[in-house]
Parts: sequence; C-alpha cells; structure tokens
Amino acid sequence: MFGERAARLAGLAGVLFGWSPDIFWAATPAELASLIAALAGDGGTAPPDATQLRALMEQFPDG
Repeated sequence: MFGERAARLAGLAGVLFGWSPDIFWAATPAELASLIAALAGDGGTAPPDATQLRALMEQFPDG
C-alpha cells in the first residue's frame, strides 16, 4: 500500500510541481504538504487589503 501511494504522490508532484523522482524522494513530507496546501488554499492568509497594499508600496517603491 505504501508503494502505491508513494508512486501516486511522486507522479502528482512531477505533474504539478515539475519535480523529478530524485527531488520527490529528497523532499520532506512537510515540504510536499506545504505545496499542496498552497494549491488548495488551505490555511492560507487573506490577501492584503488596500491599506496594506499602500503601506507595502510606500515601503518598497519600484523607483
């Protein structure tokens, strides 16, 4: 059962993230989970509002 699930996850990581098998096997479960969560939108923070965007634009002007 582990082998089947690992093969499926390796395939998905290759398709979704462009990972080679070597990268998949070198990654930690936390690294893979964070990428999956980012795609799923799980546990993310809300996007910045207009006030936060203005503050960031003042702090980091493009010149």
